[in-house]
Amino acid sequence: MAGDLFIWTPLLLPLVFTWVAPALAHEHHGADLTEEQLNAPVDAILWIHIALQATVWGIIFPIGMVLGLTRSRWHVPVQSLAFALTFGGIILGHAHDGRQFPSSIHSHIGSWIFVPILAQLGLGIYLKLHIHERTLRPYAVRLHGILGRVWPILGWVQGLFGVITLRGFCGEVGAGQCAAHYIMGSGFIGYGIIMALLLVVGDDWVRHSGRSPEWWDSWVIMLWGIVNTFTEHHGGEWSVKDMQHTILGILWWAGGALGIFLSRNNQRNVVPGVIIILTGWAISDHTQALMLSTKVHSMFGYSLMLAGFARILEVCFIPLPSSPLSDAPPLGDNDSEHTLAPPVPKDARVATNTNAARAFRHLPPFLLVASGLLFMSATDEELKAVHEEGMDHVTYVLSMYSIAFLFYLLTVFLLHLYSTSGRNALSAQQPDVLFSAEGIELSGPSDASKWYAPLPREGGRSAAVHVLGEDEDD
Repeated sequence: MAGDLFIWTPLLLPLVFTWVAPALAHEHHGADLTEEQLNAPVDAILWIHIALQATVWGIIFPIGMVLGLTRSRWHVPVQSLAFALTFGGIILGHAHDGRQFPSSIHSHIGSWIFVPILAQLGLGIYLKLHIHERTLRPYAVRLHGILGRVWPILGWVQGLFGVITLRGFCGEVGAGQCAAHYIMGSGFIGYGIIMALLLVVGDDWVRHSGRSPEWWDSWVIMLWGIVNTFTEHHGGEWSVKDMQHTILGILWWAGGALGIFLSRNNQRNVVPGVIIILTGWAISDHTQALMLSTKVHSMFGYSLMLAGFARILEVCFIPLPSSPLSDAPPLGDNDSEHTLAPPVPKDARVATNTNAARAFRHLPPFLLVASGLLFMSATDEELKAVHEEGMDHVTYVLSMYSIAFLFYLLTVFLLHLYSTSGRNALSAQQPDVLFSAEGIELSGPSDASKWYAPLPREGGRSAAVHVLGEDEDD
């Protein structure tokens, strides 16, 4: 009985903590806060809380997630460090003096975030015990994997609400605009990350899915267009912005429907790229109250138009590799992917074209990430604050692009880490194994785990199926 209690404790803790977490949350009562408390300077403890949580949720947790996917021995140490640091960050967030904040979505999520944190921690401990191998463990593996993939999204959402709370943006007047800019901007960023994932490590998944990338793009565009068509006008007289935003929704579902039809039989098409270009043109010509806002919206539109144009070039002139075991040279240190020295393949022309394709295919996803960040930073409240600080549009736009470079750097670093760590490290290092970023298999045979799949090897050999939670090699 005592042994069973010990076994079940990691799984029961999150359930018990569901009732305990709200009591531990830092209380924020807007009616009880004085004007002095609301406008006091931000103290050092709160700045440490912000920097610590941004580092943990933006960098350490995603690295640990990737190491878990590759079954690296560093997965458990990295995630343990991240859990310890995030608990410390939560304590600091509840212990600060200086400026106080009214009740917000950020504080409410902070109250309940203990539930997924302890659930993931408990599942990790349970999996390390290696019990119930044929009963509960397979479900625990899947749940642990699902929660791990949700982690970056949870951190992104909580971080956004943290910035909103700190700056005092998105009140009753600006909430609708904030929601539109942050949701759509996050959508562009997510679109760019998924595109980078597919282009860098997902060619085989796309090929085996039987659907072209534009089929998926067109469905997302069409469904979002349907929602946008009926949510932009809230009754009363139609304003110019209402008409513009509504017609964009109609453009998206009409063009998305065409893209779906043209993508049948696994055919590629340029419709998603054309829609992106038209959307960028429309937003670049939006009339704004401030000249700064007009300039930032214009730059967002130009970036989006360039992303659409680059996507069309990628579809028309950058074909997917015909096979994971193509004539593409391995990503060695002497290849032009890493240095200016030309590779020495059997067919130099094929290798040159492959390397050029690798370089170009980063352009559309990066521009989508940059466009998303620009749009998220273009609300009236944000740009009014920037204008009052005396910053011009050039400095502001280049600041957003600098953040976009760092964001995309983190994205491709995580993809590189996936390709070269854990069980994938052996294939990346062995000279007799043909390895390229395009050759990583994201879907496996029918008898493989749906969450983890083998890495293709030369001569038809495959690596062992990745099952999260098994003992790492020491």
